[in-house]
Amino acid sequence: MKAKARRGLAIVCGLAALGTASALVLNAFQSNLVFFFSPSQIAAHEAPRERNFRLGGLVANGSLRRDAGGLTVNFIVTDLAQNIPVVYTGLLPDLFSEGKGVVAQGKLGADGVFRAELVLAKHDENYMPPEVAEALAKARKGEVMQREARQ
Repeated sequence: MKAKARRGLAIVCGLAALGTASALVLNAFQSNLVFFFSPSQIAAHEAPRERNFRLGGLVANGSLRRDAGGLTVNFIVTDLAQNIPVVYTGLLPDLFSEGKGVVAQGKLGADGVFRAELVLAKHDENYMPPEVAEALAKARKGEVMQREARQ
């Protein structure tokens, strides 16, 4: 085989390897993406049923229920327009409480209950995840518009 042919074969093999590696990296990236949805978006069926995603909003006041003798917790996440029931088994963050911002990661069941694998609470009084703040602002704007329409 001539040097020119060997060089061409090496270039073709290198491009094929680069293409394969790029495809594998993009596939891994795609399968690890976790999108954020508000309770209103979930109620509008915009959230995936078979994939993990993040649900964010406020823990509804009076909704926190702990199973006796276990680590299972039931609560409702709201964006002030819609409510989504959540079930989580595990230890909750210290700052988790009713009326505070929360982001839960998990899957939505066929029964409409979100089964969380991870629960994150805001870390101080000044912070709220941007997605949660935006969802709450939209919900509040919708409430104001509904009140004005009724008057």
